[in-house]
Amino acid sequence: MSSINADLSSDQLERDAAQINASDGEIDAGEIAVGVIIGRTSEFFDFFVYAIASVVVFPRLIFPHLDPLQGMAWSFAVFALAFVARPFGTAFFIWFDRRFGRGARLTLALLLLGTSTVCIAFVPSHAQVGVWAAVFLAVFRMGQGVALGGAWDGLPSLLALSAPPHRKGWYAMVPQLGAPIGLIVASSLFAYFLTSLSAADFLDWGWRYPFFCAFAINVVALFARLRIVVTPTFQALFDTRELQPTPVFQAIREEGPRIVIGAFAPLASFAMFHMVTVFPLSWVFLFTEESPSRFLLIEIAAAVAGICAIMASGWLADRYGRRAVLAATAAAIAAFSGFAPQLLDGGPAGELVFMVSGFILLGLAFGQASGVIASSFSQRNRYTASALTSDLAWLFGAGFAPLAALGLASQWGLIASGAYLLSGALVTLVALWLNSTLGRGDLPGKTAADPV
Repeated sequence: MSSINADLSSDQLERDAAQINASDGEIDAGEIAVGVIIGRTSEFFDFFVYAIASVVVFPRLIFPHLDPLQGMAWSFAVFALAFVARPFGTAFFIWFDRRFGRGARLTLALLLLGTSTVCIAFVPSHAQVGVWAAVFLAVFRMGQGVALGGAWDGLPSLLALSAPPHRKGWYAMVPQLGAPIGLIVASSLFAYFLTSLSAADFLDWGWRYPFFCAFAINVVALFARLRIVVTPTFQALFDTRELQPTPVFQAIREEGPRIVIGAFAPLASFAMFHMVTVFPLSWVFLFTEESPSRFLLIEIAAAVAGICAIMASGWLADRYGRRAVLAATAAAIAAFSGFAPQLLDGGPAGELVFMVSGFILLGLAFGQASGVIASSFSQRNRYTASALTSDLAWLFGAGFAPLAALGLASQWGLIASGAYLLSGALVTLVALWLNSTLGRGDLPGKTAADPV
């Protein structure tokens, strides 16, 4: 049995590749940043391809027997399954990592992610197989969630540890750029097919094409990430336990309270994430006469503003501290929640104001959200605890956000959807208050590493 494990393990292969890589010189923080951005963009492209389809495709393809609002609600319920499955994926792939190596883990996780995404492209309609269409969709969606748990590769941590002194905030925001870039690419593809195809052709085959693209993007991302994983720098940090996974139950036992606080600290930004991406598209689709393709163009423009805001968050965090940036943006999101959702009923101009202002706030908050997660974990548990904390933050902050916001808005109007945002902002402020040291490790003058 031990010989089988030795054959399956990628440790020796990674070490051999690291020696080969060393002949080309050390890979610096800039090259690591490129690998991180490519990897995160691929993940978020998969994410947004599904998110957009959950609004413009699945209610009519999978749930046509329900009224439009109920169909959208069920579509969002299936959407949330990935976030429920993600912690289980993290637990499994951490065990797999410890047994077979980081390279084998990444390869399997991204293969599962790409395969699950491509399989969604082949999901039959309700008219063809009845309720089995929803079952197939749910299974493949959970496959995406399990795979995303395994895609946690430690590269953002390596980037933070490789960052120049006093630039921790700047480098912490780099992985977050993958979200708006992934949204821009996914929205552009859907906008193109929505405008160039008839409604019948789009529902028949056009919506499936972006899911096929996801597999190719994942292959590129896999090679970009593996190139960094086999570097001598990564291997040295792994050997010194800085990036080495510990068993899940050990991390929970030793870091439990900090995992909980860390999961709720970025809740405002994670709640805001879906309030300016998935929810407004569903509202426009259900309750206005505007075409989804036109609103996707508004999302693309707003995402560009989000990129600028994410970059600004890095400068602000290095100047004032990551915790201060999170607290200030949480307060701003709380104020935003009180009036901004009503702008979605203000026509194209109101929608544009809502989306651009929302993405600016999202970028400022989201740019430092992952950077604050692991700041108080012990070194030996940092990798595993960070992964679990990220999973829980996405689950509680974003997983059910579209469903909750749509339910509140459909019952009591758009102003009620702001209640979800307000709750996330308040929870963030409380979490930061409960652990006043969270995120202080990267204030000017501090030297503690603060991996994302």
